[in-house]
Amino acid sequence: MASDNSLGDAEKAEEVGASIQGAVLEPAVAPAHGISQTCSSHSEETEAAHDDARDLEQLAVVSTGPVYLAFSTAQKRFIVVMVTWAAFISPTSANIYFPALNPLEIDLNVSTTLINLTLTSYMIFQGLAPTVFGDLADMAGRRPAYIIAFTIYLGANIGLALQNSYAALFVLRCLQSTGSSGAIALGFGVVADISTSSERGSYMGMVGAGTMMGPALGPVIGGILAQFLGWRSIFWFLVIIAGCFLVSFALTVPETGRNVVGNGSVPPQGWNMTVLEWFQLHKQETSGNGLSRSDTAESRRLAQAELARTRKLRWPNPLKTIHIVMEKDMAVVLIYNALIYTAFYDIMASLPKLFQDIYHFNDLQIGLCYLPFGCGCALASFINGKMLDHNFRRVAKQIGFTIDRKHGNDLRHFPIERARLEIIWPLLGVGLACVLCYGWVLEKNANLAAPLVLQFFIGLCVNGAFNILSTLVVDLYPQSPSTATAANNLVRCFMGAAGTGIINIMIDSMGRGWCFTFLALVCIAAMPTLLVELKWGPIWREDRRVRMEKYAEGKKRAEEREASSESGTDGETTGQSADEATKEKL
Repeated sequence: MASDNSLGDAEKAEEVGASIQGAVLEPAVAPAHGISQTCSSHSEETEAAHDDARDLEQLAVVSTGPVYLAFSTAQKRFIVVMVTWAAFISPTSANIYFPALNPLEIDLNVSTTLINLTLTSYMIFQGLAPTVFGDLADMAGRRPAYIIAFTIYLGANIGLALQNSYAALFVLRCLQSTGSSGAIALGFGVVADISTSSERGSYMGMVGAGTMMGPALGPVIGGILAQFLGWRSIFWFLVIIAGCFLVSFALTVPETGRNVVGNGSVPPQGWNMTVLEWFQLHKQETSGNGLSRSDTAESRRLAQAELARTRKLRWPNPLKTIHIVMEKDMAVVLIYNALIYTAFYDIMASLPKLFQDIYHFNDLQIGLCYLPFGCGCALASFINGKMLDHNFRRVAKQIGFTIDRKHGNDLRHFPIERARLEIIWPLLGVGLACVLCYGWVLEKNANLAAPLVLQFFIGLCVNGAFNILSTLVVDLYPQSPSTATAANNLVRCFMGAAGTGIINIMIDSMGRGWCFTFLALVCIAAMPTLLVELKWGPIWREDRRVRMEKYAEGKKRAEEREASSESGTDGETTGQSADEATKEKL
């Protein structure tokens, strides 16, 4: 990157300056040699005492490379808040729709089966769409992907609020899912752009909170709107929150894609600029010294050209997501993550029918019963983020690994699997035990307080485990975080769609108690796969890194050979033209 080269040149200049300064000062210091020895012995003792109390992170050797990110802490927090807002919209769109099922069935005069097909199709596109938007974001930048996705989403919601036929409802729900579902993959990609591994847990927790608050608050909001304003108001509500997000995002949120702006120090190109950045650039170009403007424009052009060489704009390739799923270490994490997500989502999808049958609740009351889930999920996301960052520091201290928040760390020799998975076991134990108990509480028609309390702990623990594994997915595939998150989304949505499709059949056939016991036992039986990840994951990760480096080197050599052959051809053509011109003169 041009920015990296310029920073490297600056560092070299500093080193040369320091050496020159040392050479000048040495003679002046020499006469005080005896005094300096006495003082140095005392200072060494003092420094040794201080060193024992210092944190390992503070003892890290100063890195000479470029900083990992040029954004300030305030900018990073603002960016995370915005992507959390976007991540909240996607699952909210899926779950705010539940209270509208019965009114839509009556207004459109269709069967329950056909209405439920709009749920299944939504989840299918929820898994497929991020495979396109994730690859697009990793290739062209985050901002174009966000703007395209939410423009589609906005148009779909306007159409849904105005439609009067089942065919329009079905098609527009698919478009709605396509536009909104990319936000989750894009959000985790942005977090990977702006955070090092040592601080990523907290930021991932915030985005995870937005992702999991949607299923909890969506039915409540949908129930209130459907009850008092009708089902069309649900889609107008989504138009308002999506429109506010899109305008705010287009105006203020900067590009973070590392292949577009590097660490944030390279100015973005036209379509990656915010509106405010465009106005600032226009102001710079029309004011100030002409020579200074030309120098600035030339340096910006060179920096952008340097990054542009490493990427080629093309049609997004969804198959890249399949390649990630086929990696052994990724497959282990993705499949288990999908299992616990399916168990979690089955509880939420079956809640309306079960609570209507047992407690005879209406749509609004059922919607309010999702609040314990929301509280547990929100608390889990923030607590787990702090736990992940703390455990990362603890493992680093145990193995003598120095943490560099400024420049980021190379995780090649760091056991990231251990740092993430060590804290998952108590969460899985408590969470799956609550899933098992939840079924038997409903089987015995217990007091309402019992299932609601269990829902809170399921949201806290099972969702907490889900967030930990989602963070690990990004850590294992940092070169394409949005595509990796899209792979996570693809596997969990497909498995979740299958689970929600048969959960009511399972409850009717097995009974409430045995149905949820079965779900808990499947997740417990699959837990040893995480031990496999702990033991073999680092080996598989290193094999993938070596394989990708060899591929990158081969690709670079091929490009160099192609460039040299083209330059040779150009030289021959130039020589031939010169000879012909000489002959003509003679």
